[in-house]
Amino acid sequence: MSIALYRYMCLNIVGSEEHVKTIRMVHTVRDNLPGNDDKGRITSGSFGEGLEMRGSDIDLMKKIPFTEVCETINIPCNPDKTYFTMETDDTDPGFTLLRLIHIDEFNPLVFCVQIGGKYYLSNIYIKQIFLNKSSSPIIHGPCISDEDGVYDTAPYLHCKSWITQAQPWITRSNNGWPGHNVKQSIIKQGVLFVAKGIQGSTKEEFEWRISFSVGEKRLIYTFTHTQLLCYALLKILLKDVISIDLDCKELLCSYFMKTILFWISGISTFNMETR
Repeated sequence: MSIALYRYMCLNIVGSEEHVKTIRMVHTVRDNLPGNDDKGRITSGSFGEGLEMRGSDIDLMKKIPFTEVCETINIPCNPDKTYFTMETDDTDPGFTLLRLIHIDEFNPLVFCVQIGGKYYLSNIYIKQIFLNKSSSPIIHGPCISDEDGVYDTAPYLHCKSWITQAQPWITRSNNGWPGHNVKQSIIKQGVLFVAKGIQGSTKEEFEWRISFSVGEKRLIYTFTHTQLLCYALLKILLKDVISIDLDCKELLCSYFMKTILFWISGISTFNMETR
């Protein structure tokens, strides 16, 4: 990146490194305020990453309170929580069914559908709760959006442990980015499950997408400011160039851009350290 472009991005689009740090700190403090239900609100997306760019909406994730997901049923249960377990035998990678295994005093069966004597959490019923609590709501994928498209709120469930499907990320061989300490901090956060199934699937209503948005935000935080500016440029390219072409509009999303940058960052760091 040229010095001129770097300065332009800092002055007019992204802001300085200190400005980005301030934005991140503000969101972190707000997400951890005592009034935050069960510490379950997460500012995600561009705003959570420290990028307050033109046209960006505000992505919020809100935990479904008093619930927990576990990969195995052989765990001690808190009687004040509702527990679900993962079932991935008949789902595509990155998705799971959530089967009810323990009920607290608040009866969650009204949000489940019975299949073969077992109860599975419906992502449609969960989103309906958020629709009823929102003004002028619109369903947008796993999110509930306001009428003006400013806020996207995604309900989620949390699993405290790192799941089997994601184990290869821990053991993937590289000596560069991300470092061991960063990996460990991400693993301790566990994983999330958002209310979105595979479109057209026979079990779309009961599928939940496995989300690593907290870990991804942590990875973005480890970027140098130059890397962050490159990420911002990719988002601008997508929004202002690719998305205005009708033939290409639905082919890419900002998540793909982020993933590409993650892979490039890991490979380039490894290559530099092995020369």
